[in-house]
Amino acid sequence: MKHSLKTLIMASALIATTACTGVGDTTQHQTTTTTTEVSVQHIRNATVKITYGETTFLVDPMLAGKGAYPGFEGTYNSHLRNPLVDLPMPTEQLLANVDAVIVTHTHLDHWDDAAQQVIPKALPLFVQNEADAKTVRDQGFTDVRVLDQSAEFAGVTLQKTGGQHGEDSVYAVPPVAQMLGEVMGVLFSAPNAKQVYLAGDTVWRPEVEQVLKAEQPEVIILNTGAAVINGFEQAPILMGTSDTLRVHQMLPNASIVAVHMDAVNHMTVSRADLQQFVDTQEISATVRIPADGETLSF
Repeated sequence: MKHSLKTLIMASALIATTACTGVGDTTQHQTTTTTTEVSVQHIRNATVKITYGETTFLVDPMLAGKGAYPGFEGTYNSHLRNPLVDLPMPTEQLLANVDAVIVTHTHLDHWDDAAQQVIPKALPLFVQNEADAKTVRDQGFTDVRVLDQSAEFAGVTLQKTGGQHGEDSVYAVPPVAQMLGEVMGVLFSAPNAKQVYLAGDTVWRPEVEQVLKAEQPEVIILNTGAAVINGFEQAPILMGTSDTLRVHQMLPNASIVAVHMDAVNHMTVSRADLQQFVDTQEISATVRIPADGETLSF
């Protein structure tokens, strides 16, 4: 009897200890992963704001009012003045929460005089190469950073990606190649957040395909206006409808955000054109065509 009582007491003590310490409990120690929200706000043209949590990047700011500049000479519809439409908000509101600026290249429709005047000169600003860095520093900006390969900013990793602002046939003409110049895209990533691939001013290229295959980004921002230089009508210098479909076919579960339409003279694909195309192809569930000022969350 004494032995049985002793055994009972020891068993009771073990049960109490297990309850207090949680030993053997498989339900109390599950870890919770916090997902960082990612948002893309389309401003106008190729200008977008990409936000990871509390960190916001302003990409390719063209901030002038409607009709501030002549149309691009030697391009489709060059008689129209740029931009074709006004900004959807005051520049003060647009810049209020911006932590850094990214300029993929320094063409006027990605980095204009108005942006150079209103963006604070001390704001961190990323560019693709030393030539663009010199241009931007000469404009008075003091924290210009060349995105050689990758860099980290406020917990967000920025990775430079390649591209080309037109087909090889366009770049085979030296004056045109010099005018178009070099461009870059950017891959954004952060812990517990969706990866965003901003392809930039490029056509479909092996460099684009490589990023899609290797990284498989969940969100892809494409410049889809199919801009045209006179004399190269069959070789647009930006992606268009067919490239949008090709990207979708490679990554059918990715969200595509289509921009760079309806704002500068030489675009040949409008939002309405692209919407009709994606509806016909039955891919509208994954291809988003935001209005100016619209924010998409992922």
